[in-house]
Amino acid sequence: MEKVSEKQMTTDVIEEQTDYAAWDTHPPDAEPQRQFYYMELCRRWLKEQQDRLGRPLTAAVITFGCQMNARDSEKLRGILENIGYEMSDTEAADFVIYNTCTVRENANLRVYGRLGRMKHEKEKNPDKRIALCGCMMQESEVVEKLKKSYRFVDIIFGTHNIFKMAELIFRRICEDHMVIDIWKDTDMIVEDLPNDRKYSFKTGINIMFGCNNFCSYCIVPYVRGRERSRQPDDIIREIEQAVSDGVVEVMLLGQNVNSYGKTLAEPISFAQLLRRICRIEGLLRIRFMTSHPKDLSDELIQVMAEEPKICRHLHLPLQSGSSEILKRMNRRYTKKDYLELVDKLRKACPDISLTTDIIVGFPGETEEDFLETMDVVERVGYDSAYTFIYSKRTGTPAAVMDDQIPESVVKDRFDRLLKKVQEKAAAACERFEGRTEMVLVEEINSQDPHLVTGRLSHNLVVHFPGDASLIGHLVPVKLTECHNFYYMGERA
Repeated sequence: MEKVSEKQMTTDVIEEQTDYAAWDTHPPDAEPQRQFYYMELCRRWLKEQQDRLGRPLTAAVITFGCQMNARDSEKLRGILENIGYEMSDTEAADFVIYNTCTVRENANLRVYGRLGRMKHEKEKNPDKRIALCGCMMQESEVVEKLKKSYRFVDIIFGTHNIFKMAELIFRRICEDHMVIDIWKDTDMIVEDLPNDRKYSFKTGINIMFGCNNFCSYCIVPYVRGRERSRQPDDIIREIEQAVSDGVVEVMLLGQNVNSYGKTLAEPISFAQLLRRICRIEGLLRIRFMTSHPKDLSDELIQVMAEEPKICRHLHLPLQSGSSEILKRMNRRYTKKDYLELVDKLRKACPDISLTTDIIVGFPGETEEDFLETMDVVERVGYDSAYTFIYSKRTGTPAAVMDDQIPESVVKDRFDRLLKKVQEKAAAACERFEGRTEMVLVEEINSQDPHLVTGRLSHNLVVHFPGDASLIGHLVPVKLTECHNFYYMGERA
């Protein structure tokens, strides 16, 4: 789809109007042209407000949750900047957007707590705007609660129509009441809109959306919808544009990247997509997440072994080491299957860093089941692991399962697991001590301005002497000291 420039949109489809509602007369039907139309309308309105108040207006995007949400927030910030807002990091901004997560119910409670404080802010400043989007908004009971108890919220939208934010802002300007636009599902994928990257030299790239796995503890398929993959040519074009803008590392994002391409009219495997991305000139590093073990193919392992641009790090969620618990979780692999995958990966990529997710205390978990998990941690030796105490998530099959585990038992198991994970991770990290590795410098060290901080291909953090001129560059660094989960180093 040919992208229409903002200047062309202004000239061709927007006539001078003073009545906001009258501006919205002939918007284009096609996306993303339609959204550039509404960005221009919002830009005009914002200019009037800034002239009236005698100051620039600010906006803040507050992000909860996963890498997918972080990428969505970059798009939201890009649209807001295009409209003319100055971006802020605080909720004192004139326009605050909460991009929500709903994986755990306490995430919802955090949002309600923030909104409670925002009510008083809005009473003091009636011009303040508040919007809510993301996974939490895909739950009908949440939207009903917001309509009843948080009527000061201006805009509510979900995960499927992030791209429509400018249009929804304009609706709120014209209609002067809460605007709600929630899509239950969609097959639409709209990109080619402004985005504001956190880093100039690396970015996330969505390659697919949604999930078809329905793990029994997980709400994601219900709020993110079914799997839908982007066309490979569109992905390649977006990465090429990012590289031309200074990006040297991309993170390919999806709920289950290993199943990429299965829903396309002309199917393509994730491994085949990776081969194409590796050919992009100027791109130096490729990461991806998240990978589901059941879909990790031999073809993908071979590509990872053969392509030097693919980072030597794989996040491979385990969740449990017990085959019985894995069955109750609907994970569709066994402990044996998982360990065989690890063996294949280590054979193909001997120094690969493996990280994982583990849930402790899933309904029905016995001490024997838990010890199976401990056994996998011992045998794999993860570089790090995200460990979680199981908590009921309303709306999932696991929430109504029998044999919920007492809190005291879960806490004891969690503490034992965490100790084991930390022991193995510290030992795994030490294997690089004394080696010289390439480090992508990300920032000035937050504790010592004489140091810079970066990451190995293996995703391990390294601190070494340097200055801001190194940010965004790959630098050879000798790893002199291992400090459990990070390295101190010196330029080689």
